[in-house]
Amino acid sequence: MSDAASESRTNATEYTVSEISGALKRTVEDVFGNVRVRGEISGYRGPHSSGHAYFCLKDDRARLDAVVWKTTMSRLKFRPEEGMEVIATGRLTTYPGKSNYQIVIDNLEPAGAGALMALLEERKRRLQAEGLFDAARKRRLPFMPCVIGVVTSPTGAVIRDIIHRIKDRFPLHVLVWPVRVQGETAGAEVTAAVNGFNALPWDGAIARPDLLIVARGGGSLEDLWGFNDEALARAVAASGIPVISAVGHETDWTLVDLAADMRAPTPTGAAEIAVPVKVDLEATLAGLGARLKTALSRNFERKRQAARAAARALPSPDQLLALPRRRFDEATSRLGRALSVSVERKRGRLLGQRLTPATLSRRMNEARTLTRRDLARAQAAFFAIVRERRARFSRTATRLSPAPIARRQKLQGDALLALTRRQDHAISRRLDRLRGKLTQADRLLATLSHKAVLARGFALVKDADGAVVKHAAEVVSGMALSLEFADGTADAVAISGTARPKTVAKPAAKLKAPGGQGSLF
Repeated sequence: MSDAASESRTNATEYTVSEISGALKRTVEDVFGNVRVRGEISGYRGPHSSGHAYFCLKDDRARLDAVVWKTTMSRLKFRPEEGMEVIATGRLTTYPGKSNYQIVIDNLEPAGAGALMALLEERKRRLQAEGLFDAARKRRLPFMPCVIGVVTSPTGAVIRDIIHRIKDRFPLHVLVWPVRVQGETAGAEVTAAVNGFNALPWDGAIARPDLLIVARGGGSLEDLWGFNDEALARAVAASGIPVISAVGHETDWTLVDLAADMRAPTPTGAAEIAVPVKVDLEATLAGLGARLKTALSRNFERKRQAARAAARALPSPDQLLALPRRRFDEATSRLGRALSVSVERKRGRLLGQRLTPATLSRRMNEARTLTRRDLARAQAAFFAIVRERRARFSRTATRLSPAPIARRQKLQGDALLALTRRQDHAISRRLDRLRGKLTQADRLLATLSHKAVLARGFALVKDADGAVVKHAAEVVSGMALSLEFADGTADAVAISGTARPKTVAKPAAKLKAPGGQGSLF
């Protein structure tokens, strides 16, 4: 028995590990050369640095390693994500290095609308929690944009509908950023277009749009999946330019519709929202202009009627000027009499003021005093100025060189000489004026002096105290008198009647008393 068992063991075919691994690899690849596997993506971390992607497909009882080569990744219609239920088409193969098997995926598609909707709802909840869909964040659209940027496919009917609708409503400048609107790269290209429009400078060679339209025609959820990209939703929400979303038909909703500032049901509806109707605006302006003219005419007419009513309530110019005219006539009639009364009053006041030699002498003395004071003050001010200038010259002498000092001293000497000449001239003119006034006062004094009267043969009678005797009634018999003549004085004694006094000095001429009275001596 032992010999037979030993012989049976030794007769078995021996394989190396590599042979067994190769045989298994061929068997698996031959039997499972093209399979479709449904499962949930697990352990997905994005493409490797080499461009390949490694993850697992699992269900509730098993898991299967999966790999997507770099060339296949670029052809996928959507990007795989953790937790997504997908249907993978490919071939099974083994990996001898770890004695395991895996599926090499040639095509990857969502397992159904339910899985995509679940993923979409999860993204929607996360972005909504961040506040990207808040109405307070959305910006108002410009009423009349000058430039509109459109992000869509350049070959589809969408761009033609938008341009045609804008041209019909309000022709303006449209910038088109061509992108793919379906496939794996659609989301990235639309994101780059939105960011590119926002990066344009306001004063650059290409005008920066005032409004953006992100548009695409209708389609299934898979066809519109690129517009549910999270990066695209964030770019639209962060756009500095207001964005209108026109993706799909009215019943189609994407994350871009929720993040945009305005959602349009169709691309044509986006064009209608973006620009007003030029003809309607012109008609509105014409109507407003007509209403404005009518309102102005009515307002002017109301103002004119109000002015006329106010004019009728006002008195006539004759009535307004009647009282002032009467006052003017009365003032005119009183003016002549007032002038005559004023002249008489001034004349009486002038005659009432007695002009005596003592008054003239006092005024002349006051004038002389003022003149001497002004002359003394002028001389004191002059000498003070001279001293101050000399002190200033002395202070600045140390800071100046000899040549400028000499030149400045010469200039200052000339100025001082000019001031001296001006002072002398001013003093001379002042003295001339005062001398003329003094001469006039002397002449007036000589004219009014009683000596001129005495020179004509009259005499001045004074009593023993030196008081002037003005009336004959003041003279009593035996009263000692003093007679002042033009060439001297003489003493006399008054007697009653017309008899001559016994002892009197011989007068130079007889004095005739007022009222025809005879001589007193």
